[in-house]
Amino acid sequence: MALHEDLLDTTPDAPLGTLVGVWHSLLAQADNVLGTLWRPWVGYQVLIALAIFAVAHVLRMGLAPRLHAWMRAREGWPMWRIRWLVVLHKRLRSIIFVLLIWLVIAAMREVTWNSRTYQLAIIANLATAWLIVALTTRLIANPLLRKTVRYGAWIWVTLRILGLTDAFERLLDNIAFSIGTMRISALLVVQAILILGVLWVGARFLSRTVRNRITGNEDISPSMQVLAVKVMQLLFYGLAVFIGLKAIGIDLTGLAVLSGAIGVGLGFGLQKVVSNLVSGVILLLDKSIKPGDVISLGDTFGWINSLGARYVSITTRDGKEYLIPNEDLITGQVVNWSHSNDFVRLDIYFGTAYADNPHTVRKIAIEAAMAVPRVLQQRPAVCHIVGFGDSSVDYILRFWISDPTGGLTNIRGNVYLALWDAFAEHGISIPFPQREVKVLPESTLQTRPLK
Repeated sequence: MALHEDLLDTTPDAPLGTLVGVWHSLLAQADNVLGTLWRPWVGYQVLIALAIFAVAHVLRMGLAPRLHAWMRAREGWPMWRIRWLVVLHKRLRSIIFVLLIWLVIAAMREVTWNSRTYQLAIIANLATAWLIVALTTRLIANPLLRKTVRYGAWIWVTLRILGLTDAFERLLDNIAFSIGTMRISALLVVQAILILGVLWVGARFLSRTVRNRITGNEDISPSMQVLAVKVMQLLFYGLAVFIGLKAIGIDLTGLAVLSGAIGVGLGFGLQKVVSNLVSGVILLLDKSIKPGDVISLGDTFGWINSLGARYVSITTRDGKEYLIPNEDLITGQVVNWSHSNDFVRLDIYFGTAYADNPHTVRKIAIEAAMAVPRVLQQRPAVCHIVGFGDSSVDYILRFWISDPTGGLTNIRGNVYLALWDAFAEHGISIPFPQREVKVLPESTLQTRPLK
């Protein structure tokens, strides 16, 4: 099945002649293959392979519904096992075909010459290799990368089994162009895609494994977990690209000057981006904020959902998600309600009439606040007089909570309602400004007649 050496004896300086020679060789080889099909046992083997495929199709039609019903009954199984069953269900016909054709080859070699199973062995090897590639590439999560690796592997194993690897490599190597002293061929591009794809998948797998181990370690703080995961991802992906470029023979020293110039330009053009990146590293190192903290920044109040390289995601009580640049958290004033602990003290103000006993008012206010859910019992509430107003005695009521993520406005409202009910029960009045108009005896009140 190999191409003739005389047709491949060309130099890289004549890629057009190589292409024409390889095209004529492929046409001649295709004509030779069609000619061999007229031989009795070659045609018989092709018919046997088609018959095996038909049998596999019929068996698949009968087994697929039963396998599907059996899969639906496995409710308690892990999701990864169910996913693999789905993959096997989709490839059921190929699996049956591979098993049957190898059984037929084994049986034929026992009763006849091995030469009469030569074409069947090629078909079986191709079917087995294609099935293995289809199953193993399911491990790649990215759809585009999975398809690229799958089709590339299919082409490579096909050429390998048919003995056309060397000829195809020479063909791709002759399709090339030069940039300065660097020669870029189609073979180099294909090798780069395959090597970088494999290394990228490996880096992705390692980063996910390390991330799961780091996030599962309770001894590491959340901010350090995020920093460690980011550093490991940068290290793995950077090594994958570096090793891939070195493996395909690209000299990276020539890119040093160009990368330096590009770095200077990017430094001036991306000052804010770099500032946010550096600020993000500082936030992770000093542990001033971490995922789960409740913070206030200006009018924004919420809890930190995640720490990114450029921004911090904050989710508010109304479901909005704000992306705050890291630089704003470094340079601005931030209230971290749960920096060292989750205890938060809240203050509310109210006033009562001068006729009410302030000692009784303070006692009733404390009891009302302590009866509200979410108010901590181990940290008693306090109530103090803060002034004598124009129409009321002014008080401040202070109480503690330990779950600021549950909201602040709602707990204040609940305490106000408890004060209202308690004051109404004990006859304590809440004054409000009133105005009285007195008409002096010597004055005349003029009224305008209604129309």
